Amino acid sequence: MSEIKTIGVLTSGGDAPGMNAAVRAVVRTGIYYGFKVLGIRKGYAGLLSGDIEEMTLRSVGDLIHRGGTVLQTARSSEFNTEAGVKKGITIAEVFGIDALVVIGGDGSFRGARDLSSQGFTTICIPATIDNDIASTEYTIGFDTALNTVQDAIDKIRDTAYSHERCSVLEVMGRKAGYIALNVAISGGAEAVILPEKEFDIDRDIIKPIIEGRNRGKKHYLVIIAEGVGGAVEIAKYIEEKTDIKTRATILGHIQRGGSPTVYDRVTASCMGAYAVKLLKNGSKNRVVSMQNGIITDFDIDEALSMKKTIDEEMVELNKILAL
Repeated sequence: MSEIKTIGVLTSGGDAPGMNAAVRAVVRTGIYYGFKVLGIRKGYAGLLSGDIEEMTLRSVGDLIHRGGTVLQTARSSEFNTEAGVKKGITIAEVFGIDALVVIGGDGSFRGARDLSSQGFTTICIPATIDNDIASTEYTIGFDTALNTVQDAIDKIRDTAYSHERCSVLEVMGRKAGYIALNVAISGGAEAVILPEKEFDIDRDIIKPIIEGRNRGKKHYLVIIAEGVGGAVEIAKYIEEKTDIKTRATILGHIQRGGSPTVYDRVTASCMGAYAVKLLKNGSKNRVVSMQNGIITDFDIDEALSMKKTIDEEMVELNKILAL
């Protein structure tokens, strides 16, 4: 059984819808099992500066529906050093924190692993709109981001049809194309360009657009992941090659905001509660995960050694459905 009495919780890295639901679940489940729960503002930077206060049942009320993170988030170059990690542990000990629940992405998990390598107990919860953490099939915030992008696609399609245009839409995903691939399928895109796949602009974009025009299509959609970039330049190239009026739209940080979907609220709540139960049962240095729709966990070193690849069947499906 666990000897932990006080749990710290922080959100780190990029914000994602559902982070607040996860914080709420950690706090309320922790209090239910008799833990004291302290909230750490602004991620690891807040840990180093001691920006910490006790959280109560009331302090996480009226929170589950809110996007962003009530604990805020920030980057910390100091925490990337061994001295910074040791300082973080010292501050945690000053506040009586016995274990830390970290809600974030791969970079946040690496910070947690640095703490665990110094003997400090950590539990990680995956939250990033990119859905690019290898140890889990789903990360908190992904579904909400997809729905935000799909709403934008539906609106852009209306005006593209009205003017017989091609729309080039750049979505988030610097190193991972999961948002781009999913919304390409759900939005009926002619082409999708991913960071994981090499592409030829004439073969992969121009050719399907021209083939669509020859079949009588009146509007076209191309999805670009930000890791590939160049949406404006690609739009100009399409217009030059096809004489189809083409406009580029870069959605940017609108994809990170907004009220989380039911799926993200429920998943975040389940993962947050699971993290506390791990601590209650004496587990340490684990990454909460979803596998085949079931919440489970992995050792943090094992989790960070895993690799995630794009689903080739989905890539092929988009090509088939774009015919």
